[in-house]
Amino acid sequence: MSNDASSKTPDAALSQLETESALSQALGTAPSAKGKFKIRVNSLIPDRATTFDTYIMINGKMILYLRAGDSLTARKIQHLEKADVFYVPDEQRSFFKGYIFDRMNEDQLDMKTKANILRESSMTLAEEIFEKEDVEEALADSRELITNFVDFMEKEPTAMAHLVGLSSHDFYTYNHSLDVAIYSLGLGKVLGYSGDELQELGRGALFHDIGKRHVKAEIICKQGPLDDVEWAQMQKHPQYGLKILNEYGVSEAMKACCFEHHESFLGNGYPQQLPGNEIHPMARIVAITDTYDALTTKRSYNEPMSPISAVEFMSTKLAAKYDPDMIKALNSILFKIRAAS
Repeated sequence: MSNDASSKTPDAALSQLETESALSQALGTAPSAKGKFKIRVNSLIPDRATTFDTYIMINGKMILYLRAGDSLTARKIQHLEKADVFYVPDEQRSFFKGYIFDRMNEDQLDMKTKANILRESSMTLAEEIFEKEDVEEALADSRELITNFVDFMEKEPTAMAHLVGLSSHDFYTYNHSLDVAIYSLGLGKVLGYSGDELQELGRGALFHDIGKRHVKAEIICKQGPLDDVEWAQMQKHPQYGLKILNEYGVSEAMKACCFEHHESFLGNGYPQQLPGNEIHPMARIVAITDTYDALTTKRSYNEPMSPISAVEFMSTKLAAKYDPDMIKALNSILFKIRAAS
């Protein structure tokens, strides 16, 4: 049998795909997929026919894995989680969106499943946004992404608790940024935000780490704690982010989410050491959700906390760092998470 990947069956090539996928994520890169966009395997529902063709990439070649109308079993989806990434032809993007829309409106699907589908299907859109060199285009694309979550939370009363209860497990910049946006929308909604303000909060949270574009990749991807020199470089990302956003006429609230999300109510945050009352309210929210995601995400040097443990830890050990009213709101979400689980 030939060793060429194009001669392998999709299942026979899967282990090679898993290895290449893991390597590309660790390096923060992805193989070229001209004419196709990525989806995550957990966007798919077991035993439900797809409406689009699905490909995998082996040795730089696209291999058709599923034809439109085919489906995957739950066991197969679980196995494919190790590879994670599929590709769909660009011309079938509307079919994929329609598939997700239909799943989100199925009465027989429980709310936790719907929340996971929305998050998983949005993750690759978030990755596309962060890979764009054109920041203005990325900012424009972010509106649809955030609107999808706002609409879901407004339509389904328990959606917020299920979304906040999800955990990334792995940390990559776009995973982290999307999750911080989701959690910020949930906390913002509890605090009374709605409409355009909620939209701006979500977009500000999504782009809170955009300044990391100007931090060296080896620092961003380092497996372990940063040394003093690396940490000094990392602490510049809020300034870098503000400089980027200043070029595109975004709202002051979005800029604040980027520039002030590492400030502390104790006045010892960075980069300005602002006292609590001078930190923008939306940046106060992002400060909380940024920490929550860090605590619930696996890193090379720590194991993740459960959502409930993270909220309890922040509400006790770290409470002085945050707006006290927002910590109370975070605790109210804790009760909603418990009820949802």
